[in-house]
Amino acid sequence: MPTSISSSKSAYGPSGPFGRAFQIAPGVQNYDWGITGKNGSLVAVYGQATEQLEMKVEDDKPYAELWMGTHPTLPSTIIPPPGSSSSSSNGSSSAVTLSSYLNEYPALLGQKVVDRYGTGLTRNGGKKSSDGKQEDVGALPFLFKVLSAGKALSIQAHPDKELAKKLHSEKPKSYKDDNHKPEMAIALTPFEGFCGFRPLQEIVHFLEVVPELRELVRPSDDFLAQVGKVADSNSESSSEEERKKYLRQIFSPLMKADSSNVEKQASALVERYSSALSSSSSLEVPTALAKLVCKLNSQFPGDVGIFCSFILNVVHLHPGQAMFLGANEPHAYIQGNIIECMAASDNVVRAGLTPKERDVDVLVDMLTYSHAGPEKQLLRPREFLPLEGSETYSLYSSEEDKEGGGKEVPSLLYDPPIEEFSVVGTHLAPGQVEKQRALQGPSLLIHTSGKGKLTATFPTSSQPSKGTQSDDGSGGGGSVSFDLDAPGKVFFIGADTRIDLCAAEGEKEKLGVFRAFLEVSGTDS
Repeated sequence: MPTSISSSKSAYGPSGPFGRAFQIAPGVQNYDWGITGKNGSLVAVYGQATEQLEMKVEDDKPYAELWMGTHPTLPSTIIPPPGSSSSSSNGSSSAVTLSSYLNEYPALLGQKVVDRYGTGLTRNGGKKSSDGKQEDVGALPFLFKVLSAGKALSIQAHPDKELAKKLHSEKPKSYKDDNHKPEMAIALTPFEGFCGFRPLQEIVHFLEVVPELRELVRPSDDFLAQVGKVADSNSESSSEEERKKYLRQIFSPLMKADSSNVEKQASALVERYSSALSSSSSLEVPTALAKLVCKLNSQFPGDVGIFCSFILNVVHLHPGQAMFLGANEPHAYIQGNIIECMAASDNVVRAGLTPKERDVDVLVDMLTYSHAGPEKQLLRPREFLPLEGSETYSLYSSEEDKEGGGKEVPSLLYDPPIEEFSVVGTHLAPGQVEKQRALQGPSLLIHTSGKGKLTATFPTSSQPSKGTQSDDGSGGGGSVSFDLDAPGKVFFIGADTRIDLCAAEGEKEKLGVFRAFLEVSGTDS
């Protein structure tokens, strides 16, 4: 079992025996929906980079999620640097959790972050574990993941804070914490998923032309006529709230339809689509959508979730594209590898495409019923400026480029409309070096491609650096370097620590890293 650090702060200073930056061991989840070892799971590839995990990838075993962070379900542990007081002769760790270390050395979180969020021990509301000790809910307010989906995840949504507290109080075994879970997905490979409701006009169209869907929802002709009149978001004859009301009146009866009727209609739908696809006959829906329905049914035969293909947007992401999933919004990942970052929670309300517990009534009640096309679900990154002394600085030029248009730059900031996390993705051509400013909060960095070196530089005094763009690290300080020689290595970087990224010469692939971080509102970004 992971143990806490008992050493005195006075012996090591505010950063503890491991300093401001160090490697950590992530955790691996082998959920059934994961991509198998032989089919290119990036979770499997990245997991092997951490020797301490002793991973031996099996061809037919699914590798679904790589967890990086302090969530108590699967907390990361520290890999002490060779020669440190907590490492053995072979460099192995005594299994110190990252969270326990940050709780003991909160300077690594940054003063503003501690003032806003506390630590894993102060944020728990006084809860105690079964052994009577103060419960550690995790020092980091965010959870960082790599996710490899080989088949569809459940039709789901994540509660807002108010609902999360209610669900945790009423069903603590199903909802294990009381936090909200907004999340962001960034594609590492081509990715497909459901995200948000389709425009109401599209849903009405599918109700009119797909008889099996109509049989489950059972709208009257008058209802369809009414919805058709107000479906246009530009219509002056209806309000957004009225359109949301109609959407709920479509979604609720679908998700609550009798299971035997769902199976009957799913069978008829898939038989009809399969026959048409094999004979190249015409269909009332696009071919890609018919193929998706058949694929989902092969994974979850007769499940109501396959009918969500007509209700939810199908979003396709290319590598580097991102989408943000707010609280109380329906979604489901279908296939692909992504970087995922979220508020530190494991709360999921499910209603379809899953063998796990379903909470249909809660899901139907909690959704916002906002609806828009797939392009509205995307989160557009902007430039993340390096330090002025960086050799890549000249690549970041005009104001319009800062909004994600124009030429390609090495570092992009994915900044969702919530405070708990942001992510920077950096891709450097062989030989390029980029210096990035010190952040006024903690961060986790994963190496995803290519080869190179990471150097972390920090002030020797107890006073934090200003973390400004002009801060070139002069004026004294320590540094530590890490070889980025195996994609999948993960590092913690403490507050007020500047980093340099150097891509190795002669490599065919760009050096790629993703860095999740937190800076409290009001700081520079």
